[in-house]
Amino acid sequence: MTIPYYEVHAFTDRLFGGNPAGICILEEWLPHELMQRIAAENNLPETAFFIDRGGFSDIRWLSPAAEIDLCGHATIGSAHVLFQHLGRGGNSLKFQSRSDELRVDRVGNRLVLDFPSRLANRCDPPPLLAESLGAQPVEVYKNRDYIVVFERQEDVAGLRPDFAQVSKLAEVQGVVVTAPGHDCDFVSRYFAPRVAVPEDPVTGSTHCALIPYWSKRPGKTELRARQLSARGGELFCEDRGERVGIGGNAVTYTEGKLYLPDD
Repeated sequence: MTIPYYEVHAFTDRLFGGNPAGICILEEWLPHELMQRIAAENNLPETAFFIDRGGFSDIRWLSPAAEIDLCGHATIGSAHVLFQHLGRGGNSLKFQSRSDELRVDRVGNRLVLDFPSRLANRCDPPPLLAESLGAQPVEVYKNRDYIVVFERQEDVAGLRPDFAQVSKLAEVQGVVVTAPGHDCDFVSRYFAPRVAVPEDPVTGSTHCALIPYWSKRPGKTELRARQLSARGGELFCEDRGERVGIGGNAVTYTEGKLYLPDD
């Protein structure tokens, strides 16, 4: 059995930047255990598996260790493959996922995710949070992740978290750290060692919470963001009320096939 496979670098316009995503094109779902083994073997932050149903595509995302409920960069990667390699016409794609229906629009040379807004509630963080980051934040919020706010971009860039300690924060998937940016509206980083992603290069899904938070600070709905990982990435954001727009570029790195046993 062979599976068409691509690796796409998302939220960047250059190779070796942004976030790499594996993209597997299926005709029907494989057993979950096999998809998890493929994701672990790829050893990328996420591997997307999608089935093209014509009017929409079913999509699932797996990190090397677990299935993920929502993933931005691998959805942009899947849309990039559909538009650039599979010849899909038009300027809009629909995906059915564990997080309901998602849309990706082609706007010029960018792909723009239409994702649900995920408001986070302010909380009293456990002492382990600041200890694991090695720094004291200004504010902390919580939804799927801890959203940890600092005063300056340098505070975020300079963090050297203890990933073994971060992984003990069992009540969340990961930790987002964020601050105002110098040449953009805000910056962030994302640490998720519990799902085998110590630091994610660029994370679309965390911006479902970051966009509504930061749009209230300057009082505007369109924002530009950077993720300060080693690879780095740029995101063009819009607060749409109950939804958010998350735009970026994508480039293809690899095209090929996976060879799997028929049984």
